[in-house]
Amino acid sequence: MAVEDKHISYRMYLVAFMMFIMAIAITVKLTNIQWVEGDYYRKLAKERTVRNFVIPANKGNIYSADGSLLATSIPNYEIRFDAVAPKAEAFEKNVKPLADSLSILLKKSSSEFQSGLRKARATKNRYFLVARDLSYTEYMKIKSFPLFNLGAYKGGIITEQKTIREHPIGKIAERTIGYERVTPNGSNDGKGIEWAFRKYLNGKDGKILKQKIAKGQWKPIRDVNEVDPQDGYDVISTIDVYIQDIAHHALLKQLRQYNADHGCVVVMETKTGKIKAISNLGKNPDSTNKAADSTYFETTNYAIAESHEPGSTYKLADLMTLLEDKKVDTSAVFDSQGGIITYSGKKVRDSHEGGYGKISLARGFEVSSNTIMVQAVYNNYKNDPAQFVNHLNGYGLNKPLGLPIKGEGIPFIPQPGTKRWSAISLPWMAFGYGVSITPLQTLTFYNAVANNGEMVKPQFVSEIKEWNKTIKKFNKEVINPKVCSMETIAKLKAVMKNVVKKGTGAKLYSKDFSMAGKTGTAQANYAKNGGTEKHYISSFVGYFPADEPKYSCIVVVHEPNTSMNNYYGADVAGPVFKRIAQKIFTDAPSMNEIKNLNKKSMIQENSYANYYTKAQAKQNTIPNVKGMSGMDAVALLGNLGLNIKVKGTGKVKSQSIQPGQIFSKNTIIILELS
Repeated sequence: MAVEDKHISYRMYLVAFMMFIMAIAITVKLTNIQWVEGDYYRKLAKERTVRNFVIPANKGNIYSADGSLLATSIPNYEIRFDAVAPKAEAFEKNVKPLADSLSILLKKSSSEFQSGLRKARATKNRYFLVARDLSYTEYMKIKSFPLFNLGAYKGGIITEQKTIREHPIGKIAERTIGYERVTPNGSNDGKGIEWAFRKYLNGKDGKILKQKIAKGQWKPIRDVNEVDPQDGYDVISTIDVYIQDIAHHALLKQLRQYNADHGCVVVMETKTGKIKAISNLGKNPDSTNKAADSTYFETTNYAIAESHEPGSTYKLADLMTLLEDKKVDTSAVFDSQGGIITYSGKKVRDSHEGGYGKISLARGFEVSSNTIMVQAVYNNYKNDPAQFVNHLNGYGLNKPLGLPIKGEGIPFIPQPGTKRWSAISLPWMAFGYGVSITPLQTLTFYNAVANNGEMVKPQFVSEIKEWNKTIKKFNKEVINPKVCSMETIAKLKAVMKNVVKKGTGAKLYSKDFSMAGKTGTAQANYAKNGGTEKHYISSFVGYFPADEPKYSCIVVVHEPNTSMNNYYGADVAGPVFKRIAQKIFTDAPSMNEIKNLNKKSMIQENSYANYYTKAQAKQNTIPNVKGMSGMDAVALLGNLGLNIKVKGTGKVKSQSIQPGQIFSKNTIIILELS
């Protein structure tokens, strides 16, 4: 018995000892949590219940050269209701008036709103959705409604703001204006000006503190932000909306007429390289209505990205090189040999059956004779093709322009001594085959001739601004100060003028205004869907006016309908070029002579004096801009120092700050246009 009691005592001591050890371990752990790991766990608990959320900054606007809005950020609001926040008396007193007010604004029945609000109250829903996708004006109205006008703590209103990007002028130049987005894998991506100049457009994000509530939802802790977002700078593009509209619709009309696959047009200011218009239209494969705008739309920036065989527009590089090296003059005579010549078993043909007989080099260029141009190049450079190719490289035709807009196509020129050089490389590149170049690269080369030899880089943005303050200015960038001699330039200008006057572009000639340029028709080196049908690329590139060039322009149309038998550059692309030149320089020309221009009128003098006196007076109240055009309203309010946000297009329908109210500089005012 004594032995058994002894064993029991041992077991009791062992259990007591183990409990003692466990108590020590618990004490140590608690002490460790309290004094060593306490900060970590307290921080973890706080992070899981209270968190800073990012408030995206408003992007700066993108403007055209003439001040039109091309892209702008519009505030968008979502209203939710914390049904637990209001006291019972305040809720019961205001729920019906609130529902009535919401019904009028949001066009839903009052009973539906009241039922939803009461259900949220009964279920203690702290994040009940009231409305989303609201404008600033709608948000301000809801904020003043019964119950919600008591604020977040007493009225339960929860406001969440985000910004959306709008293009007030619609789809025109949409691909060049571009976008910025977050891809499904979480990385940033974008296109066009929006992406290329994002470091200026994107402001600094703000922060708002939110608390976690039921069902994984979060609500703001207070009405004010922890850090207010800072708006981005405005980007002033080089695009002229008037010229852009002309170019877009001229291209669209031609694509529809020829049922083409896609095309592009670019208009460049000759002396500066500023892109005044750029349109890239591709066929919508799902569209069956050829009369609708949706038949063609902007998805790819063909002018920048699509590098392809240019065809006869490349012949300008041939002629420039021949003249610079003084191998031949424009008066040198060549025999077109019946319109067919052969190199290494491969035939070079003229589009004109039977050729052109014996004609000068200048005439060969004007009528775009392949046989004449190929002979001129091959005969003079066959023993030293590197001499010819080095000129092409010197013109910059073998490398990208280095544009800020990403996705620029890579040009290609075969180089002697490499694997891609063959016996037919030299003759083939003489009429634009076996080489590759983008439309904008071609235009830049032609523009250099129009600009008396100075090659300038295409420019899409002229300056970065913060209101009226210039942050950065983008000046003309010269790629090559002199691509060739003035003697060569004069001869090139003469033959390009004759292309339109009496060459392949003769159909485009008009005695009312002058143009110069070159047609191009290339056969695409692919077949669709395994077929054998030929596909063509029709183009026209040049400048206007011919004698004192102000603008250069290129038009490229891919795969015009060959059944019409008019797939040549002069027939398909040329009319787009002519329409642009015609609209810019000959629509309603003013020829009236104003007499007695300097004679003063006392009525006008007094009227101006009264206006000037009023204009000098400092205005600190909001004017009434309802009914004004959007651009006029923006100009008026901008001159007063207001921060203007615009929604829609057209005339001002409403303004967020009513006329007569006092304002301070940089006050935000929202204009709704319709």
